[in-house]
Amino acid sequence: MNEPQTLDGLAAPLRVLRLLAADFGHLPAPDVDLTRIYPERLTLRFHEGLHAFEAWREALAVPPEKVTHRVQGDGTTRVLKATTDYAGAEVHLHGYTDVPATDGGAA
Repeated sequence: MNEPQTLDGLAAPLRVLRLLAADFGHLPAPDVDLTRIYPERLTLRFHEGLHAFEAWREALAVPPEKVTHRVQGDGTTRVLKATTDYAGAEVHLHGYTDVPATDGGAA
């Protein structure tokens, strides 16, 4: 039988979350994900446009060429993703925004 994960097992992402709050408390607040499945990972999600994603990307010194882009939801949602190591944890940034609707070529 597997031993249950303890809170100490999430020490790296919890420490990074505390550091980010102290160092970048002025930046837009993300949705935060921690999981026992990936105990070294902290995920920051931004759903209110890509400006917050970009502010965090710059603050964490993630080069633009490390950002991946895709579209989901039948082309209705743009997604940016980036990963970096920060103070001993893997930090994942996810940014979501609506894809502007086109007018379908109306004149």
